[in-house]
Amino acid sequence: MFGNYLIGLREGLEACLVVCILIAYLVKTGRRDALKPIWTGVGVAVAISLAFGAGLEFGSQELTFEAKELLGGSLSILAVVLVTWMVFWMKKTARHLKADLHSKLDTALETGTGALAATAFLAVGREGLETALFMWASVRASSDGSHAPLAGVVLGLLTATLLGWLFYRGALKINLAKFFTWTGGMLVVVAAGVLAYGVHDLQEARFLGGLADKAFDVSATIPPDSWYGTLLKGMFNFQPDPTVLQAVVWAAYIVPVMALFLRPERPRRPAAVPAGS
Repeated sequence: MFGNYLIGLREGLEACLVVCILIAYLVKTGRRDALKPIWTGVGVAVAISLAFGAGLEFGSQELTFEAKELLGGSLSILAVVLVTWMVFWMKKTARHLKADLHSKLDTALETGTGALAATAFLAVGREGLETALFMWASVRASSDGSHAPLAGVVLGLLTATLLGWLFYRGALKINLAKFFTWTGGMLVVVAAGVLAYGVHDLQEARFLGGLADKAFDVSATIPPDSWYGTLLKGMFNFQPDPTVLQAVVWAAYIVPVMALFLRPERPRRPAAVPAGS
């Protein structure tokens, strides 16, 4: 449940911050007349994201078992690719997020109402579609028949909405760079579990071989139905009996990705001044 809560919190807060920055800038510059197209763009983006998530959930129910596992595994891997890109992108741009949005909004204000709606739609829609896909993959990976994974996502979104409102009201100061660095690192761990589960789905679909070749089996030590087994499953999508391929893919992802993510950014060197200038 924690992993899904983290996804809802991080992705929801990112979208809320984008909306808050856009609205605050318009209010501050006396352009309240431009708020309606902004909210229109946000509403359309949210509706499309919800429809996309619903399509993933209900559209896959009519498939055969093999087709469902093949689809689930493929989309899980795609979700990991997207969220990995997003984590690195946000780490790089968090410090300049407000300035970038203000610049885009200034351009949209000069263009017209449609450009304002498009700016809000693109800013929120991209995050919404990525979030819907990754949430679906993560909930599917950690689902054990209960509603805990979905509840974690909803609680994360509600917390993000509250924090976004406090941020807009000036009651909360957020160091965006630190926040997205810490949550990004934890999200890499969650993504590794989703990736391993995606490989598990492909193996169940007999696309990547069978499930007989186990890397290890600690089910007796960490029973899946125990409180600590459930906790590890909910937080990290831990599986007590992964296949060799799952274990190799998990390690091959988390080691280099985490190393690159935690590597300090090198300061940019000032441009060389030509001799004689």
